[in-house]
Amino acid sequence: METTAPVVVDCDSCLVRCPAVCGDCVVSVLLGPPSDVAFDADERAALDALAATGLVPPLRLVVGVSDPERHVDAS
Repeated sequence: METTAPVVVDCDSCLVRCPAVCGDCVVSVLLGPPSDVAFDADERAALDALAATGLVPPLRLVVGVSDPERHVDAS
């Protein structure tokens, strides 16, 4: 299995943060409005699988490109 860096979700740095978008983001659905959340590769794969079947909304995180430590969801 390929090892990838965890996806760090910092809602404060999300470029599309607003009630309309956050209410339909998997982070808010599963955890409520958080500060920072980190998902490892297995957790991210599980969330992607749940979202693909419509059980939870997808991760809607959008971050700026100036932070090389953050990973942007391309889906």
